[in-house]
Amino acid sequence: MKTIEFKKVGIVLRPSTPELKTGYKAIKKVLEKYDIEVFLEKGSADMLCLDGVDLDILCKECSFLITIGGDGTLISTVRKSFIYNIPVLGIHAGNFGFLTDLNMEGFEKFFPKMLQRDFSVEERSILEVSIIQNQVKRSAYAFNDVVITRTAVPQMIHVEAFVDSKPFNKYYGDGVIVSTPTGSTAYNLSAGGPVMFPSTNVFSLTPICPHSLTQSPIVLPKEYSIEMKTSSEAALVILDGQETIELGRDKSVHIKLASKKVKLIHGKEFNYFENLKEKLNWGE
Repeated sequence: MKTIEFKKVGIVLRPSTPELKTGYKAIKKVLEKYDIEVFLEKGSADMLCLDGVDLDILCKECSFLITIGGDGTLISTVRKSFIYNIPVLGIHAGNFGFLTDLNMEGFEKFFPKMLQRDFSVEERSILEVSIIQNQVKRSAYAFNDVVITRTAVPQMIHVEAFVDSKPFNKYYGDGVIVSTPTGSTAYNLSAGGPVMFPSTNVFSLTPICPHSLTQSPIVLPKEYSIEMKTSSEAALVILDGQETIELGRDKSVHIKLASKKVKLIHGKEFNYFENLKEKLNWGE
């Protein structure tokens, strides 16, 4: 990865929270103190009645992005900015998060360290998702997980899974979660899936409330690609809990780890295991 240059920075705020204006101005003031140009993403700017710039332009012109809000804001920004290979720094404006480990007050102390190259850039896997329907291919990315689930609560869903085009398993229940290591502590964990260290090049398949007690989660290495196909009814494909795509009957979704990785900026004191212990109350 190229060395980060500190000339232009783009900022993205959590939607529907205009109260973040004070925090945004504080972050902007710190950056401008070091003669860094600050640009606000257009949706965030509209929320604050300020001038903004489209995210695509931010990604092309800026050295890195800062998200202010929580893990959800960072995940949404990562999904949209991933193709530009731009690093992202997450700042949480509320409760402690897994990904946004830095708070507003801590940024003023952290940024001078960044200028002195006293920080780390962590690389994490992201899922590349392709859906072909009516001869039209739709591609997207998921940083946490892809959930294939039923369209109606009273129904169960049949999902056929193929690994490298070979039949692998049939799931009958509420659906299947395909999770990255980053997403392993989210929906995947609550469904009984494994916790995976974030820098590992693997992904997992975890059944949701399976009809058969013999169904278990499985972890696959990055070399494999999978195909999920509904055998009898339509399904919903949910990306990071933020985007929903309806999958037609007998249609399939193809999922694999992307060849590139997400780049997250952290302080060198960032410790995943401490975060895990604190967030999950391990050892209590």
